Amino acid sequence: MAHSDDEPSALAYTARRIARHVRWVRTEGLRRLIEEDRLNPVERAGTALAKARWRLRHGLPAGQARPVYLVGLQRSGTNMLVRGLDNAPEFEVRNENDRRLFHRFQLRADPVLAAAIRRSRHAYVLVKPLCESHRVDELLALPGVAAGLAVWAWRDVDDRARSEVAKFGDANLRALRAIADGSIGGRWQGQRLDAETYELIHGFDYDRMDPHTGAALFWYVRNSLYFRLGLDRRADVLLCSYEALVADPQRQLGRLCAFLDFPYHPRLAAHIAPRAPRRQPLALDPRVRALCDELTGRLATATDAPIATQPIPSATRQDRD
Repeated sequence: MAHSDDEPSALAYTARRIARHVRWVRTEGLRRLIEEDRLNPVERAGTALAKARWRLRHGLPAGQARPVYLVGLQRSGTNMLVRGLDNAPEFEVRNENDRRLFHRFQLRADPVLAAAIRRSRHAYVLVKPLCESHRVDELLALPGVAAGLAVWAWRDVDDRARSEVAKFGDANLRALRAIADGSIGGRWQGQRLDAETYELIHGFDYDRMDPHTGAALFWYVRNSLYFRLGLDRRADVLLCSYEALVADPQRQLGRLCAFLDFPYHPRLAAHIAPRAPRRQPLALDPRVRALCDELTGRLATATDAPIATQPIPSATRQDRD
């Protein structure tokens, strides 16, 4: 995928990242940052060793790895899913901070992605292209690699908006304003929007909108893609709820494993402390609230629908240890 010419300079981009991390540490604490970005070197070394041992004992011939795309919207619990699957040595994980595959959290060209998947000797390659969620149907048809699967993660709109603003400030609001005034350029937030969505976005006054309402409206725009792209009708896409995951980690990760045709192991959920979600509604613009409530109902219904398991070649089914 080509990157837009209007992206910030390296200096401006670095400054934004530093400011974001400082804000995140102030609101959530340093420990939370280390945990989310997996900055603990001991933990990372242990994970790398387990994967190296698996490749030595069970590694597959290059070209047989199956891609799994984790998509949806930022601040929707995707790091929690990544951490769980990263505990399985059968998975090669390519998170969005992997500079070999991503540039500023956006995927590099499709041939780069395809080559990385073909080189893998793992059973699965987990890729998290959140900025390319609007392209997941295209990624699932990526030529030259094994048939892929996708997991679309979603989270309660209020909790997600609160988390988004805490870490990224008014970024979603600024993106919506840029779409409305035409200055979005080639940035990912403005890609693959249909006429109805454009009309919706143009119907708000962003000078009067608060950041949480902006984050909620952006939640609506991005999660609507799940239905607009017809992903709800595909057997190779699974919808995953963050609230359901934290309420019952073993059941939800077991459901995910069934979808992937991968045996469940308790270590996949060991990092999640089960808890009952407590919904704390924000004071959103009534129009945005109505849109989000309607979409929440559709997402909840689709999440509860039975899943279709995806058979994979027997060569990828190794004895797991």
